[in-house]
Amino acid sequence: MTNDSNQDVAGRWARPVYLSVGWVFVALGIAGAFLPVLPTTPFLLVALWAFTKSSPAAAAWLRAHAKLGPYITDWQDEGIIPLRAKILALAMMCASFAWLALATDASAYVKIGVGVILLGAAAFISTRPS
Repeated sequence: MTNDSNQDVAGRWARPVYLSVGWVFVALGIAGAFLPVLPTTPFLLVALWAFTKSSPAAAAWLRAHAKLGPYITDWQDEGIIPLRAKILALAMMCASFAWLALATDASAYVKIGVGVILLGAAAFISTRPS
């Protein structure tokens, strides 16, 4: 089998895989709109990425959707993270770190490393517009 035939097989499977990934992440994004533990925007951004690679029509539909589209366009156009999402993300980071620090026997290096990473993520989230 030549390299060209391998690329043909990969190309044949790429579109349905990306399309499936897109729809799975749309479903997760919709669930995230109702469940406080799931983020909406990151899931919809992954769905948009997958749709862009597989179906421009689905990507356009998602971006223009009356309920889901604003999450995507707010982030893509102005870097906006909704206040509810910021509060939830920061609270979950704090809870996760508290569990790591207090309920596990992880080494001090792991705790410090995770703490630094979470502080960086928290700083990024906190500085985005709402």
